[in-house]
Amino acid sequence: MQTWRPPQKIHVKVLGLAWHGGRLLAAEVTRDDGTVKGVRPPGGSIEFGETREEALAREFREEFGCEIAIDGPWTTFENLYWHEGAQGHEFIFAANIYLLDESLYRRPEITLVEHDRSLWTARWFYPLALPAGVELYPAGLAAHLQA
Repeated sequence: MQTWRPPQKIHVKVLGLAWHGGRLLAAEVTRDDGTVKGVRPPGGSIEFGETREEALAREFREEFGCEIAIDGPWTTFENLYWHEGAQGHEFIFAANIYLLDESLYRRPEITLVEHDRSLWTARWFYPLALPAGVELYPAGLAAHLQA
């Protein structure tokens, strides 16, 4: 089993908020033992010289093999968090998007392969009605969705 720890530097990331029937596409965040502790919308790091729009489009091409359309303004979060005893720190730009591959909306589960070959599972979740013990990441996203 692969273990992941937050890098000990500040990251700048983008997240795409894809919606379908009131459900948000999100990847499971697991503990080292494989149990799900939370869900997080897909996205990734902004690379040097890349705009947030370019980064979000690239991440969805890499992870889902599809193009996206950004729908609306960006929201920014500062996320200080702990994962398995290690602290992480990131600034996140999030925007609502449309997936231009409509077949993805019909899939209840999508397996993603990251650049490091780690596997993630994305599903459609009602973000404000997650199972007990499962949180929505990043911190502050749930409050933003309720506003």
